[in-house]
Amino acid sequence: MELDEHLRFIGRALKDWFVARLSDSLALGVMWWVALRLAHVPLALLWAVLAGLLQFVPHLGPVLSVVGPGGAAAISGGEDRFFLVLVAYVAITVVNGLLVEPLFFKRVAHIPIWASLLVPIALGLAFSFWGLVLAAPLLAVYYAYWRRPAQNRIDQRPPQHR
Repeated sequence: MELDEHLRFIGRALKDWFVARLSDSLALGVMWWVALRLAHVPLALLWAVLAGLLQFVPHLGPVLSVVGPGGAAAISGGEDRFFLVLVAYVAITVVNGLLVEPLFFKRVAHIPIWASLLVPIALGLAFSFWGLVLAAPLLAVYYAYWRRPAQNRIDQRPPQHR
């Protein structure tokens, strides 16, 4: 395989990862929008869009996504509404982290669920922040190469005789 073929292959794997991440962000934003609407939090759509965008920031994004709606709930509805936002945050984080995100990565980027849960933890422990940031794209590239022998490869074709 030539360098340009490797680069195209890696590009396709990263595109699949990006599509999975976008799908996950959209699903997360919808979950936030529904929860915030049910809790009557002002500017629910804004906070939901922000939560979806912050999903691209590993591990810190979900925490930051609760600050805005939590503040808006506390100001507009007091402790009860603030508590509802915190419950929604916990529920959405658990459902997204253990179900939605791994399913999108399995379906779109063909990353096994166990790998999408364990590898970021291992790389985060080994390489701190950069391990967390790079875990998902590296997994996408690794599993794309791992699946490759089952596909029709260019270098497996019989040589052409002239």
